[in-house]
Amino acid sequence: MNSHVCWMLELQVREGREADFRALMAEMATATEANEPGTLDYEWSLSADGRTCHLWERYADSAAALVHGAAFNTRYAARFLDALAPTRLTLYGSPSDEVKAALAAFSPVVMEPAAGFSR
Repeated sequence: MNSHVCWMLELQVREGREADFRALMAEMATATEANEPGTLDYEWSLSADGRTCHLWERYADSAAALVHGAAFNTRYAARFLDALAPTRLTLYGSPSDEVKAALAAFSPVVMEPAAGFSR
């Protein structure tokens, strides 16, 4: 297995916050791509009605995930939670105890690596 850390965060867009959400999503995607080389995947997906959002994130390792978490907490957490209601977090890969603790507020389901590969 590898040292990657991944998660899928499912969110609901709060009523009346659609424009705020879309602006924040674009801002976060741009900043993450520009400033976080350890972020391997950072993909937002929306349901056809625009109300449900999936955020797929994959990091080179726990250290890179923690860098992202620190930036999120400093710059985006308040606006993110004002516009979005988290409904489910599934955590994959090889997260450190520190990553698990950082995500504990989202009550993640932790999936243990069982078989397969990543390229």
